[in-house]
Amino acid sequence: MGGESTTRTAPRGGGSKGPVGSRTGQRLSGLAVALGLVLFLGGFAWGAVVYRPYTVPTSSMTPAIDAGDRVLAQRIDGADVRRGDVVVFKDATWANAPMVKRVVAVGGDTVSCCQEGRLKVNGKVIDEPYLPAGTPAETSGFPTVTVPEGRLFLLGDERDSSVDSTAHLTDAAGGTVSRSTVDARVDAVVWPMNGMLERPTGFETLGGLSSPGPLRTVVGLVVAGAVLILGGAAYGPFAKRAARSRTGTGSTGGR
Repeated sequence: MGGESTTRTAPRGGGSKGPVGSRTGQRLSGLAVALGLVLFLGGFAWGAVVYRPYTVPTSSMTPAIDAGDRVLAQRIDGADVRRGDVVVFKDATWANAPMVKRVVAVGGDTVSCCQEGRLKVNGKVIDEPYLPAGTPAETSGFPTVTVPEGRLFLLGDERDSSVDSTAHLTDAAGGTVSRSTVDARVDAVVWPMNGMLERPTGFETLGGLSSPGPLRTVVGLVVAGAVLILGGAAYGPFAKRAARSRTGTGSTGGR
């Protein structure tokens, strides 16, 4: 009585359907994705806490900031404002809405215009390279203003059309606003992507300037996180393709 014999053949390339690639590679790819998520989400969270987005409605800050530009402004305390800062503030006597202007004088300063078409603060003529090329510091001069302690004197960069401190010189506060009205300091124009605002070096002779906010670090974290996530996620497909390539190279066509 003959018996039947059966043979089993293993499928080509093995029957395993497990993860592709070495165990070390799988662990490193998982670690890269996890670390990338931490950096990516952490960068966004940090940026949301530190910065506020604003759309600038007027052209009073051209050419640095045009009407309709989207800016990121760092949340700060009014006590941290320094000369040259572009700030977002809201003062009830000006308008019941956020406004964007440049601080040219702080409490205790004297400010006047114009000497040879240039602004004068504390007896020093200020170089203002952020103004539109070839334009004077003001279209018409104004007498010396002494800024009270705890207050700020602000101007728009487009001096022809800006409704700023010079438009409020007859107010009780002489055109100045309280430091407490400041909500944030503009760090960069993000749409269009004009980047970080240039530092107002003309005020350096009067004291220290504000340091840029952590925007570059925030962007760096987000970009690094995205790279790690994409790199870690790409390990599996690349390992699978490499395995198929090795299998194809190692096979023979004979029987």
